[in-house]
Amino acid sequence: MSPSPHFDGRLGARPVPGGVRFALDAAPGGGARLLLFPDADAALPDRVIELDPQRDRHGRVWSVVVPDAGPGQCYNWVLTPPGAVARPVQALLDPRGLGVAGWNRYDRQALRKLPDNTPVALRSVVLDPDAYDWGDDAPPRTVGREFIYEVHAAAFTADPSSGLAPDLRGTYAGLAARADHLVELGVTAVELLPVAAYDPLDAPAGRRNYWGYSPLSWFAPHPLYARDPDPARVLDEFRDMVRALHAAGLKVYVDVVYNHTAEAGADGPELSWRGCDEDGYYLRDAATGRYRDYTGCGNTISANHPVGRRLILDSLRWWVRHLHVDGFRFDLGATHVRDVDGAPLARPPLIGAMEADPVLADTRLIAEPWDTGGLHLVGDFPGDRFAVWNGPFRDAARRFLKGDAGVIEELMARIVGSPDLLGRPGATAADTINFVTCHDGFTLHDLVSYERKHNEANGEANRDGSDANLSWNGGVEGPSDDPELMALRERRVRNFLVLLFLSHGVPMLCGGDEWGQTRRGNNNPWCQDNDLNWHDWSLARTNAGLVAFTRRLARLANHHPVLARRRFWSATGPGHTGDIAWHGREPGRPDWSPTSRHLAWEIVEPTGGAHLLVAMNSEPGPTTFHLPAPPAGKRWLRLVDTADAAAGGWCEPACPEPAAAAVAVATHGVMVWLAQS
Repeated sequence: MSPSPHFDGRLGARPVPGGVRFALDAAPGGGARLLLFPDADAALPDRVIELDPQRDRHGRVWSVVVPDAGPGQCYNWVLTPPGAVARPVQALLDPRGLGVAGWNRYDRQALRKLPDNTPVALRSVVLDPDAYDWGDDAPPRTVGREFIYEVHAAAFTADPSSGLAPDLRGTYAGLAARADHLVELGVTAVELLPVAAYDPLDAPAGRRNYWGYSPLSWFAPHPLYARDPDPARVLDEFRDMVRALHAAGLKVYVDVVYNHTAEAGADGPELSWRGCDEDGYYLRDAATGRYRDYTGCGNTISANHPVGRRLILDSLRWWVRHLHVDGFRFDLGATHVRDVDGAPLARPPLIGAMEADPVLADTRLIAEPWDTGGLHLVGDFPGDRFAVWNGPFRDAARRFLKGDAGVIEELMARIVGSPDLLGRPGATAADTINFVTCHDGFTLHDLVSYERKHNEANGEANRDGSDANLSWNGGVEGPSDDPELMALRERRVRNFLVLLFLSHGVPMLCGGDEWGQTRRGNNNPWCQDNDLNWHDWSLARTNAGLVAFTRRLARLANHHPVLARRRFWSATGPGHTGDIAWHGREPGRPDWSPTSRHLAWEIVEPTGGAHLLVAMNSEPGPTTFHLPAPPAGKRWLRLVDTADAAAGGWCEPACPEPAAAAVAVATHGVMVWLAQS
């Protein structure tokens, strides 16, 4: 051990000439010990370094250089309170640790029960952040409109039907190996469910946390998605995946969980943050000391406290600089707007710091703009650079396409990019992430097949998951062999896809919806490491028509000049040609009466390009639409008829309509036309 009078300001464990500098930010007072282990499976350290507060303390930071340590060194911190207060020994992960190991010994349940939890605690691992050759890696340039595909990094290829060798299934490498499917589909950005190390044991007995919303580290890629569990290889395998996806033309966004941690509530395990600085990292009631829970997970990160804010910013910079990710989706992002007392802020310091940070200047920032404490900020999320998940788009689409009345005006606002919600100066249609389904809730197949959640497999007596699904099963709950019902369901799936892709904004598809993935009515399989989450690639063959329909629709929409336009659309009116014209059964006469269940719109391309007409009918019977006159010198060619089951919904070749046509659109049907010469 060497003295550390010249602390260089870098926190965490970093190789330095001749050794490793360990630096931990911790609440003032007390003492610190550094535990060094010969390997990840060792129950006890082979060296314990007692830090000297006079020599090794720099403000809030404990810092020491260990000369004979290097990459691969496993370690924990132990912090002792001021005075002679007795407390159990808690071996802590470094909040800025780049690797996590010790999974063979880890026991979440025993952590709080032992007087010294060192034998069952996880270890942080020293890694060299610069020991990787990125070559000519660069973020892809999106041509046309962005198309996001949300997917679980492991579930994508975990099933044998993925066609991969066993060692590739459910891994970062497996995801990269099947990027061809995403490219063929027209995806421009892959949004991965949490890939930072999380606690798989934070789940009901006999189950595993699979989705990853239980963070252990905000820096280390999750090791259980790598082929080689060695932390250095985990880091490299993640980087290999990113580089491969970039080479395929796909950007990589990651879902980050900075709103809570795996330490749960007051009775949860002490893993890292709580032992380092409970008040710096968590929101607590000043009078009672109880945790404020705006996440439903027992705790809430104090994102606007200087300590919590700095850790989040350091984590974001790490994923951009050293892992080359292109964007972030902030889980329960409304928690990042709350002050240290839990009250919402108009100008949250964290949001301002992220938007001003030069390292994040070209990074896509997407907020899930709500939390479980009642904040719902789809139209009011602070800052200038954040896009938001558009929950109102999801709800309006579901209500209209299941046949609810009184939705027309709401739906029209969502189709044009929700300018009524995103009204801040400088907002564009690229700031709305439109979706019908996501990881949380029914798949698209289940949305048209179930009216009730069926979550019994989760072990919580079907109490978990949302009861407000806005779904419709067509009259029969779950699987059916009725051909008419199945045709209706398949038609409605295609309807949702048309509405998603032909609305203004950025479409996000939940992975597997393109081939009819089912979770058998489970709308919250977060603890299921099995076929409730694994993608069934055999459906790509069984439902090849749906895959082809999605691919064609995405190709049409991705490169449509009006759909790719960032500014909000204006409506065509007397003496003015805008970007969209609204119609009903008659041209120019949309019916937004309380009982209306039909709508048509025309995407106007004044330069004579791809001029589109869409008619949607959720009435209980067929509805006749009189088509508007096509642009001069052109005629309407029917591209899509979602009720045409024999053609899979796509008219190939496109069918010309006669002039002044009156066309009957089937109940729960959608048609799309393209104006061509």
